[in-house]
Formats: sequence, C-alpha cells, structure tokens
Amino acid sequence: MSALLLALLSSGPAELRILDAATGRGVPLVELETVHGERHVTDNAGRVALPDRRELFFRVTAHGYAVPADGLGVAGLRVTPPATVRLKRLSVAERLGRLTGTDLFRDSRLLGHPTPPANPGRVAGQDSVQHAVYRGKAWWFWGDTARLDYPLGLFRTAGATTPLPLPDPADGLRYDYFTDPKTGFTRAMMPLPERPDGVIWVFGVCVVPDAAGVERLVGHYSRRKGLADELEHGVAVFDDAAAVFQPTKPLPLAETWRHPAGNPVHFAEAGKRWLLFGSPALTVRVPATLEAVLDPAKYEAFTPTPTGYRWTPDGPPADSKREQGWLKAGTLKSADARFLPTGDGRPVVLHSGSVRWNEYRKRWVLIAGQIGGTSHLGEVWYAEADHPTGPFRRAVKVASHDQQTFYNVCHHATLDRAGGRVIHFEGTYTHDFSGNPLRTPRYDYNQLLYRLDLADDRLAVGW
Repeated sequence: MSALLLALLSSGPAELRILDAATGRGVPLVELETVHGERHVTDNAGRVALPDRRELFFRVTAHGYAVPADGLGVAGLRVTPPATVRLKRLSVAERLGRLTGTDLFRDSRLLGHPTPPANPGRVAGQDSVQHAVYRGKAWWFWGDTARLDYPLGLFRTAGATTPLPLPDPADGLRYDYFTDPKTGFTRAMMPLPERPDGVIWVFGVCVVPDAAGVERLVGHYSRRKGLADELEHGVAVFDDAAAVFQPTKPLPLAETWRHPAGNPVHFAEAGKRWLLFGSPALTVRVPATLEAVLDPAKYEAFTPTPTGYRWTPDGPPADSKREQGWLKAGTLKSADARFLPTGDGRPVVLHSGSVRWNEYRKRWVLIAGQIGGTSHLGEVWYAEADHPTGPFRRAVKVASHDQQTFYNVCHHATLDRAGGRVIHFEGTYTHDFSGNPLRTPRYDYNQLLYRLDLADDRLAVGW
C-alpha cells in the first residue's frame, strides 16, 4: 500500500459504531467519555466520528444496554477506531433514535455516509408530542420548541404534518413544520396575540364530527405562567383556513377534568360512540361529537363508589396516583385497584402514557412512565387489560433511563407494524427533574422513539 493511500486512509475522522447485538441496528444515545473527559454521543445510526485513530478507553452510558468490564472490573470500552462494537440489550424495548431536533445523523454525515435530509423548522428541541390523523395526514403538535439562535424558543405550541401512509419509523419521521416565512423557525399553532403573556399548551388532541358530519380537530388549551399557575383554559377548535387553533369554549379555572386531556381514543360500547380521555388511565368520557366535547355537562368520570367503579358526572376521575392515595387512606381495597399494576414485586405508580387497542394481542395495551422508580421519572412499563378502563394488574418494565427523565410517553397506533406485533412509543428525554446536571448533547429536551416486539418472551407473564 502506497504512502499516499495510507495518508488518505488515516486522514479525517475515524468511525466508532455501536450496534445492538440482537438486531444489528445502530444504537443511538450511547454516551462515551474519554479518560480526560472528552464526551461523544452516538447519532441515530449509532455512529461517533472520532478525531483520530488512537487507541482509547471510554466510560460508557448506554441506557438499557450492558457495558462490558475487563478483568479488573473496569467497565467501559477500549477500542482503536475504526471499530464496531456490539452491546447486549437488557431492556425489552429497542431505542430507534431521536425524532426531533437538529443533526439526527450528525456523525454519519461527518464520516461520509449517506443520510436522510434534515427536517425544516430550525428546531433544536421539542417537548411532549400530541398526535392525530386528520384529513388524510398525520398531525403532530409539541408543547415547547427550542431554537439554536436564541435561549428563548416557541412556547405556544408547534405543529407539523406527515403524509400518509406513514413509513417504517425505524429511520425516523419526516415532519413538514408550520413555519414563520420570515425566520424559517416554527410558528405558533395557537398565537392568542391579544394575550401575550404565558405559555400555551394544547393537550388531548382528537378528531370528532360536527353537526354536519364534518371532521374537526379539537383539543384542550391551557395558557400558563410556569408549570403551576394557569391563567386560562378551555376547548379549542382548529381553523383550517388559518391553520391555527382558536379558543372556542372557555372554561372556569376550577374545572379540572371536563375537557379533552391526555391521549384520547375512540371507543364504541353498547351501541354508543365515546371519546375516552386520560394519560394513561382512560377515566373520562364524552360522546364522540363536537357538540358534546364543547359541553362540560356531557362529561363523565370513571371512579370508585361503594358498589364498585362506575361512570358518574360527579368525578373525580381515577388514576394511578389517586388510587395510591385511596389505598393509603383505606377507602379503596388493593384488589379493586385498576390503574396501579404490580411490577417487580411492588405497585407501579404510573405517570403519563397511553392505552391503545392492539390487534396482535387482542387486548388493550398500556405504555406509561413511572413516578419514583429506579429513576425519578425515567422508567417505562407495559401492561394489558381486556377493557380500556382496566384493570391493569401486572406490568413489565420495557425501558429505563439512568439518571435521566423520559416523560409524557405515548404509543402511536398509527406506527404499529406486523399486524400490531411491533409497536412504537416516544417520549421526552431530558435531564430536567432527574437531579443530573449533565445534559446529553443534541438529545436533551427532544423526542426519543422506541420499538417494542410484543412477541418477546419477557412479555409473556400470564396477563
């Protein structure tokens, strides 16, 4: 080999690739730190572009994967790039990659590999997705959006669409963002220019017919000062001509549950069509019409009574945390709990999540985060039931994020594959609320996608 060829081969960045030992796919979000503190993070293809070809030792953080140790018990990787390393996955769910933000395939591009085109919108980070299929497209809405050119981003809900049918999400999704033509940055989907103070979030996005049978996109809006102080809220209806949500039914601040919320599903029972709301416990219902969604008097809550759980207009709706409180107060028996499943030998207090019908299991499947598990808010659990209101008796942990947060988890049934055997869920990954001061470069405050094979033996626990 000529000296010139050797020089060409040794110039430029060197590749280190981390693969899932079971699937052979690149593993995103593997953090590698050298002995002298230089940090690298694998991109969506599991690649890192290293500055040279020296032998290096890396301390490794790979949520859900086993990190090998040498004979002295020192855990990490010792490699001379270019190199490929396969890691054994411990979690049931497989991490597929980041859906939002910039440079999804940064290191692959630096190494000269072909990469998908970047999404428009100049998005650096996005929080808490809402998803619906409306008028022949997949619609996506996010609570907050960060930008690269200024510390303050968009706090009045960003939006995008994706053509149907949706592609296999293993390599990400293409978002057509609604953008400001002057800046190219994402624009507000609920501007409320006459009320400039406060962030505006839209939850419980769903599609219902109006009186003429025309599909309408609706959701619950909340204008807030910080996380705690709500300034106003109500039900908003999407204006197709202006491509923004318009406040349609203001609600009193004291009204806490008679409105769309969480991750809704349509459900037919006893000849009547309902919308079920909740995250994850589907314990609020309303007739599946625009007229009913706009009328607080039409809402009912699923709650325990002396004769068992039933639907009532009085509330409050049950959820995992309320059931935990009722159990401690002695007003609910553990055998009657419906949203407090047992996992790893103890009750799992569920945070946010979703419940969806699954054609492969022929049951309702729950994917949800956990409050106060092995991380404060980074564990994800799977459970099943015969009815959307449970009871969900058992749970299996399917993903974990060590000293990081993964919240507002949602399973998108539109991304199901293989007749429902393979499902996908996403959530917001961030160091916020975790107690960890370190932010993962490019991943922090963004949406992560996971794939879960429901044929996995670890899910066969006798539901």
